[in-house]
Amino acid sequence: MSTTDTIDNFADGLDPNLVAVCAKLRETIDKNLPQASSKLWHAIPVWFVGENAVVGYDIRKTGIVLMFWNGQNFKQPGLEASGSFHVGQIQYTDPAQIDEAQMANWLAEAGTNIWDMVGERHAYIAKQKAEKVKVAVKPKAKAKAKAKAKAKAKAKPKAKAKPKAKTKAKPKTKARSKAKAKAKPKRKTGAKKK
Repeated sequence: MSTTDTIDNFADGLDPNLVAVCAKLRETIDKNLPQASSKLWHAIPVWFVGENAVVGYDIRKTGIVLMFWNGQNFKQPGLEASGSFHVGQIQYTDPAQIDEAQMANWLAEAGTNIWDMVGERHAYIAKQKAEKVKVAVKPKAKAKAKAKAKAKAKAKPKAKAKPKAKTKAKPKTKARSKAKAKAKPKRKTGAKKK
């Protein structure tokens, strides 16, 4: 779909039964949710109360799926849970399947029981920014602590170690040779000197 497409030509080229389903859904939504604004959003017709999406429909292989963004929290039964968010949905293949009284009840809830996805998104973004700031502050704090330690080290001169008293030690090799000499008597060899 191009950006100039509207809800009016969303169903163009579909099976006539599905075109009739889309027309009946749109008419019923517009009649029962007059405070909502509508537009193509992510290439599907969606109705908004304020900034929050509340109802929309989409084409699937098996028919047209009517989705309520907070449908899993509705008191009125009949919607099937879909996805990991709050979406409740129902599928239609023929306009005769649409129960207008039941749909009017769902739409009444959709107008007041609104999932604040915009508020959740803003809170999520604020949380992410706060975590980034916290992560950025930690390295700076470590750098400050290191700089402080260095400044302290420069301010206090290190205590010098006292020099040890020097004593004159005799080399071990000479001491051993003298000790050996005293301990061993000289041997006489068999030849005498004249």
